[in-house]
Amino acid sequence: MSNQYLDPNLKVFSLNSNLCLAEEIARSIGVELGKCSVTRFSDGEIQINIEESIRGCDVFVIQSTSQPVNEHIMEVLIMIDALKRASAKTINIVMPYYGYARQDRKARAREPITAKLVANLLETAGATRVITLDLHAPQIQGFFDILIDHLMGVPILSDYFKAKNLNDIVIVSPDHGGVTRARKMADRLKAPIAIIDKRRPRPNVAEIMNIVGNIEGKTAILIDDIIDTAGTITLAANALVENGATEVYACCTHPVLSGPAIERIQNSRIKELVVTNTIALAEEKKIGKIVELSVAPLIGEAIIRVHEEQSVSTLFD
Repeated sequence: MSNQYLDPNLKVFSLNSNLCLAEEIARSIGVELGKCSVTRFSDGEIQINIEESIRGCDVFVIQSTSQPVNEHIMEVLIMIDALKRASAKTINIVMPYYGYARQDRKARAREPITAKLVANLLETAGATRVITLDLHAPQIQGFFDILIDHLMGVPILSDYFKAKNLNDIVIVSPDHGGVTRARKMADRLKAPIAIIDKRRPRPNVAEIMNIVGNIEGKTAILIDDIIDTAGTITLAANALVENGATEVYACCTHPVLSGPAIERIQNSRIKELVVTNTIALAEEKKIGKIVELSVAPLIGEAIIRVHEEQSVSTLFD
């Protein structure tokens, strides 16, 4: 791909959640980021001004709905409205991390399904398409009546570990829900899988039970989609070492890393935590154990394929 993408009808804008990633995506495509300003009125209301013509253009807006999630959701909704009123041809929301995805079903009585609500909000505001990575549950795609491209982080994480040439590895899912993800990585690395059977008495409190599969004497790679407070993943790492794993790596697509996460990872048996940049890491979270990989080339390629009406499914392999 040449360094400069010459079609003037492709516009890429960034809001406030992850400017570094947006700049990297724009560079990988060979375009300048579109000019827009996101300001606040004195009472905190968001004001967005698009500072160039986008009439008749395919517009891609990059915004992860990471913390502060509600601010970032409002920014993107207001941006969609501004683009719609400025006669954009298509409004494509690139949401590397889709917030509220963990509320994807009624686990208990009288609970909201917030993942569906967010899909409705994006659609009602006027989005034409959503491009996202590793939804917490793939069936969230069905919550949308607009087009959705669901990209995968597993190939990026797998390639990193393949290049490390680790000996005798086993891919470990920290719970039953992540088995499909672990299997995808295991297929790529031609390794067996193991599962940690745990019960969670209440949210953000994990209790490790037992390990299904052979991990003794092996290098374990834990894989999850989101690491939030890091309770599950650090307890899992400790359990693996106690049960005979020689060393433990961990990886995830979305490093939410809230509350005590960094301290827990620092003090855990995890040798290295490999994450992607779907969520911008604050400086204080960039500890020596954390390795950050970029999803920019993958998203950049997806944007060009969508704009040029080519197949996006080849990116899922």
